[in-house]
Amino acid sequence: MKQVRMHEFGAPEVLSLVEQESLAPHPNQVVIKVACAALNPVDYKTRNGVGFVAEKVRTRLPWTPGYDLSGTIIAKGSHVLGWEVGQRVCGMVNFPLPAGAYSEEVIVSPDVIAAIPEGVSDQIAAALPLAGLTAWQGLKEVGHICSGQNVLVLAAAGGVGHIATQLAMNCGAQVWGTASPENQAFLENLGVRWVDYHRVDSMNNLPEMDLVFDAVGGSTGEMALTHLREGGVLVTLPTISAESIARAAQQQAKTALGFTVYPDPKQLQYLLQHVADKQLKIEISEVFQLENIVDAHHLLQNGHVRGKIIIQFE
Repeated sequence: MKQVRMHEFGAPEVLSLVEQESLAPHPNQVVIKVACAALNPVDYKTRNGVGFVAEKVRTRLPWTPGYDLSGTIIAKGSHVLGWEVGQRVCGMVNFPLPAGAYSEEVIVSPDVIAAIPEGVSDQIAAALPLAGLTAWQGLKEVGHICSGQNVLVLAAAGGVGHIATQLAMNCGAQVWGTASPENQAFLENLGVRWVDYHRVDSMNNLPEMDLVFDAVGGSTGEMALTHLREGGVLVTLPTISAESIARAAQQQAKTALGFTVYPDPKQLQYLLQHVADKQLKIEISEVFQLENIVDAHHLLQNGHVRGKIIIQFE
């Protein structure tokens, strides 16, 4: 089988395609023949040697990146119940280690996967898990979103952001989203109030927010604290700047919280059904073949990607 490997940290060119032998599952595992894998910012940050996953990977090189996949179960262990060979599934797998979704076959525990409903494509199913679970857990479990709240989503057209905006609206919130002008129509078609983050007057016209969902971090996350009302919460995603944003919030007598996403197949199944029922739209910006993984990582690292980037397996 074909698999992407990296033997060192660095630019996208450290990623190479290798041939590996197929592996048999242990009694409590399943083997998935991968149809599609999705790229996430954690993939390129880890490849660059940055972040909490990279610290764990340093002693495990060579390493295969990737967490999101969709595909078909082709083998299962003797103790696996409730899953059958031939079922279409997706999931955020092997997080944070060993990862490995950039591979034609992946061995996983079945307690992190969900069944793909009829009408949901492999590309969409692969795009959903990490981004969808991050949006859901950040809004519901950390931000405790409520109907009627004012919610601001930073990087609202991105992979996590465009899902978070829709989930927030489904919860009954009034949602504003920051994005560049080329994404204005995209966000407005989702029902989001577009905010041009390049323009001070556009940002200054925002009302006070009950919840800020920060998918950017750094100085952008800190500046967003000015839009947070007393008693509101800013939920920030990038782990590298979460502590500094929390300290800045404390100095302003406000609250900022970071968190790490975790796999939850029940939540994922709920989100998949929302997609099947046309209550949640997943945007895919580009689809690459596995052989073009270096090009895909260049696009991912350059940022400003609308929605998700997908790797298509033959």
